[in-house]
Amino acid sequence: MAEHKAVRMGIDVGGTYTKCVAMDNESHEIIGKKQVKTTHDHKDGVAAGVVQSFQYCMQENNIAPEDVVFVAHSTTQATNAFIEGDVASVGVIGLAGGGLEGFLAKRQLALKDIILDEKVGRMIKVYNSFIKKKMLTEDVINKNIDELLGQGAQVMVASMAFGVDSMEEEMAIHDCAKKKNVPVTMASDITKLYGLTRRTRTAAINASILPKMMNTANATESSVNAAGVHVPLMIMRGDGGVMEISEMRKRPILTALSGPAASVMGSLMYLRASNAIYFEVGGTTTNLGVIKNGRPGVDYAKIGGHDTYINSLDVRILGCAGGSMVRIGSKSVTDVGPRSAHIAGCEYACFTPEEEIVDPKIEMVSPKQGDPNDYVILLLKNGKRICFTNTCAANVLGLIEEKYFAHGNANSARKAMQPVADKLGITVEELATQILDKDFEKVNATIGMLADKYGLDHDSMKLVGCGGGAASLVPYCAKKMGLQYSIPENAEVISSIGVALAMVRDVVERVIPNPSQEDIRELKKEASDLAISSGASPDTVEVHIEIDNQTGKVTAIATGSTEVKTTDLLKACEEPEACELALQDFGSRINNVKLAERTDKFYVYKGERDGKTPLRIVDTKGFIKVQCSAGAVAKCQVKDYRETVEKLWKDNAIFKTDTVLRPDFFVCFGPRVTDYSAVDLEQILLLMNLDLGDREPDEDILIVASNRES
Repeated sequence: MAEHKAVRMGIDVGGTYTKCVAMDNESHEIIGKKQVKTTHDHKDGVAAGVVQSFQYCMQENNIAPEDVVFVAHSTTQATNAFIEGDVASVGVIGLAGGGLEGFLAKRQLALKDIILDEKVGRMIKVYNSFIKKKMLTEDVINKNIDELLGQGAQVMVASMAFGVDSMEEEMAIHDCAKKKNVPVTMASDITKLYGLTRRTRTAAINASILPKMMNTANATESSVNAAGVHVPLMIMRGDGGVMEISEMRKRPILTALSGPAASVMGSLMYLRASNAIYFEVGGTTTNLGVIKNGRPGVDYAKIGGHDTYINSLDVRILGCAGGSMVRIGSKSVTDVGPRSAHIAGCEYACFTPEEEIVDPKIEMVSPKQGDPNDYVILLLKNGKRICFTNTCAANVLGLIEEKYFAHGNANSARKAMQPVADKLGITVEELATQILDKDFEKVNATIGMLADKYGLDHDSMKLVGCGGGAASLVPYCAKKMGLQYSIPENAEVISSIGVALAMVRDVVERVIPNPSQEDIRELKKEASDLAISSGASPDTVEVHIEIDNQTGKVTAIATGSTEVKTTDLLKACEEPEACELALQDFGSRINNVKLAERTDKFYVYKGERDGKTPLRIVDTKGFIKVQCSAGAVAKCQVKDYRETVEKLWKDNAIFKTDTVLRPDFFVCFGPRVTDYSAVDLEQILLLMNLDLGDREPDEDILIVASNRES
């Protein structure tokens, strides 16, 4: 085995398997993979499987501990804790001033028990106390903590009205709880947004999993250190970034929903998917999400049906996947899923030896108690029970190439499906088509909602299929929708790849009506400092600013690497290759594609369609960074950016009966492309000035105006 100078390791915890991937830090080539059964029932929980897969992967691929420069894992611990109700009781100490402010705040701070699953009575038990700010002393704080502990609270939350403006009072409660060895969360440490009840609830949900998550963090970190690896252990966040394990001990709620996040980031980083519908197909569920202009769609997470202030990837989860069972009525297929073959204890027909499928008899079953009894299984002559799934249907229709993980024996699937086809009075191929059509209905509706929400142009959309079951659904759905698709090599471990390649990410949000340049500069610094404290190397941190003029919310998103990159990780993409990538991305409906402008880091291509000028920005690493259905590009020097933007703002306005649609802007400078979406020209120029103000005046930059009406 060749010696490896620097290795990145990513571990993804799935429902069935925990998979570890080792990658060369410079080339991103996969050195080795290892999977173990996810250790749900181990005394250390899924952390045991994380350590096992990590250690086995190192041993089997002769990876020395000193060669590991990065190790990270996703975790289902937080999500599982909410699902299983494995949470601590929370004591909330509320704070506010006197008078009307105190009266209103006291009501907003008095949380009720947080219901996680109403059907089974699963909840986070909450106890409340309240202190007026003028009464805040160490003795009063300790008295309130002791009373809450006496009532049954196991962890504390400190939350103050307008606490985002001053953390001093919440910090006093935090320090007193720490002295008593009581886990504690400050509401203002979780989010800097106003909305007292929602902020306090988010903090309470975070606090409820502190004990469990700290135990997991300690067990995992000590095991990794025992293996001789001493780089900081990173944990995947639900928004697609990673953070050091020390940060996870403080804000474990950020790890909720990190499973889908790992897959999306794998698509983004490893597959160069900068504009796509991400389509991860497992055995039981399918995750659908959006990558637009190099960034995944992000929204606030709901936990147990409760709104929070926690950012997570906007992933839609469907109960139809590679192993989904088929449900039938008297005349046709009525549905597919949400139960899968392994829930019913059955093998897939297409993975069953053909000679075993003798005299299959139809049985209608309820896979779980309370399920309808319209799920189909087949009882074979040898006593084995099997079922046919989406994977079986796709194999019957010849949609799965042999190279894919989901490829199986089509003849086995046909033999198993024949009795049901006969019962329904149709051919096996018609049965397979009905099955996949049921999935397509759900997938098409979900993709339609995502496209509307994120303003995706249908002609520019692509499907990126990942997960072991990708080939069972993606080709069929893509053909029905008229979309391009790809299922890459190593699709079945794309989540682990995403963990291995993830960037440190942190977010700061504030409500700042009419923000000034100084307001935004301070926000960028705060986000940058947070990313550095989460493990990012200072020289790699970049901050993206978003302004919502309707709500006054300003968001600073900081991303950075865990180390300074000394080499370019991807081979340079020359102009002919970049042109070919743009042509593929434009598709056949766009004509007269040609290079419009370029710098040493970017190419901008334009085409023609229906009197409009669609654009693509391609970087020299081969990423399609921006897609515009219609727009214009101008090349200028930094010193002339204001005049150029003002002209594009005027020339690309679209006048409607009751409004004027102004363009969004993208600026390519150095190796970066930054987008500026705002309704106010002065605001756009303010943000640009923060990014361009310290660059050389004669540096060439590209400015793209993207029309809002496609």
